[in-house]
Amino acid sequence: METDTTDQSKDDILICLPGERLCRVEDNVVLGEGTYEQGGYIYASKSGIVSIVESEEKYQMVSVNKPGFHLTIPATGDVVTARVLVTTPKFAKCAIFCVRNVLLESSYRGLLRKEDVRETEKDRVDIYKSFKPGDIILARVINQMEQSFMLSTAESELGVVIAYASDARKNRIPMVPIGWGEMQCPQTTIKEPRKVAKVLPESTIKSEP
Repeated sequence: METDTTDQSKDDILICLPGERLCRVEDNVVLGEGTYEQGGYIYASKSGIVSIVESEEKYQMVSVNKPGFHLTIPATGDVVTARVLVTTPKFAKCAIFCVRNVLLESSYRGLLRKEDVRETEKDRVDIYKSFKPGDIILARVINQMEQSFMLSTAESELGVVIAYASDARKNRIPMVPIGWGEMQCPQTTIKEPRKVAKVLPESTIKSEP
């Protein structure tokens, strides 16, 4: 997912993953810590919060900082935040970048199977109508495999929390939930199916014992 950080306001907090494209290289844009240039674009070399600082010389420095990181490994029962990378008829591949309230220095692989998307009518689940690449989801770790973590969004509090319409361009606006199975772009009124998370206050989402 490309994010044009030069259009972000200073009040925005933008989290990125390693290898994520941030913006084009321009005459007034320079590389800062945690970034690299490739093919005319600036990319993140690590996970963190994107920072854009404008100098007196009228140029902007794009950096990626890692405040408050800790070595954290997802455990069975943890609620994690992940970005959907790839969807297939049977599963969705994800990148886990936050465990509980801890933003990770390196992302972990997550796998969300069709049968773990929701609690009821599992045989009728359509991955393509539940998630799209680029969606940010809340999920629970249900098992740890050799190189990835098995995830579930079966609980009503879990699922998509941030998503953009499939035809979104540069000026993207997050869609808003209009039900537990649908989201809508407030700008274009386009509706798309999703497995929407019933977001609750953070204190109510706890790890299983």
